Amino acid sequence: MKLMRLALLAFLSFFAASISSVASASPAAVTEDGQTIDISGGGKLYYHITGGGSGVPLVILNGGPGFDHRHMHIGTAFDLLGKDRRIIFYDQRGNGRSGPLKPGQSCTLADQIEDLEALRIHLKLDKWDVLGHSWGGFLSMAYSARHPEHVERLIIVDSAAPKFSDTIFLFGQVFPETIERRSAYTFADELGDKAASDASIREYLTMLFYSTEKRDNFIAGIHSDAFTKEVGAAVQRDIARFDLNPELPKFKFPTLVVTGRYDINVAPLIAYKIHKAIPGSKFAVFERSGHIPFYEQPDEFVAVIEPFLK
Repeated sequence: MKLMRLALLAFLSFFAASISSVASASPAAVTEDGQTIDISGGGKLYYHITGGGSGVPLVILNGGPGFDHRHMHIGTAFDLLGKDRRIIFYDQRGNGRSGPLKPGQSCTLADQIEDLEALRIHLKLDKWDVLGHSWGGFLSMAYSARHPEHVERLIIVDSAAPKFSDTIFLFGQVFPETIERRSAYTFADELGDKAASDASIREYLTMLFYSTEKRDNFIAGIHSDAFTKEVGAAVQRDIARFDLNPELPKFKFPTLVVTGRYDINVAPLIAYKIHKAIPGSKFAVFERSGHIPFYEQPDEFVAVIEPFLK
């Protein structure tokens, strides 16, 4: 149980850290001029659109939960995919430029689905392509189950399991010494010691990559940034009661499930099981990637995703 708890904390901590690495991990810092829409509970939802072309728009559901979308700009993959279509990024409620939760504003899986649907309606899109990464993969499956008529194609990238508690973390089996080092920071981290938290995150990040060069470049850019812990905790509490497995065989739209071969954060077995559960889905493995194949193998990622979107 202790290892699972550390793994779940790590699952959140990675993205809290990765947000702040974008400027150094990307070829250039991303300048955004997005807009907001009103959502239930009196809050706002921030979105930003890049790219262009005649292709079906692609909405990106980032991982977490509890952080904004900026880490999805790491590398060049979505810039390349944006040559033929609009790419829609957004900050999930309570995160980033969507602003903090309002007093009494809920933050559940139902809210996340409703927010995404509100964004589609605002953009006047009958259908869109949906891509979800990590926790965003879980959200993409949940949204697609509720609104299949508006999903043209679905791409699930290194997703959490359809029943979140079934997600397989391999940290302890592959990096026992790193887990032991991280455990030394747990007490101070829980007490709010930022130095301990930063040290723990850096230890965690070392376990996410296939390439040591990309790992080191990524970690070198890490600096302090805000992570909305209350949002992550609220969503995690709520999604624990859901099991999406019975929904997957109902999917009738084209679906592509992908994973990094060396994803320690979510074992590739999870992606394979999702693929087998969705009739007619396609499956791809990136052989030189960990949890973030669009960063570690951007050209190969685009070579797989682009034909599927066409």
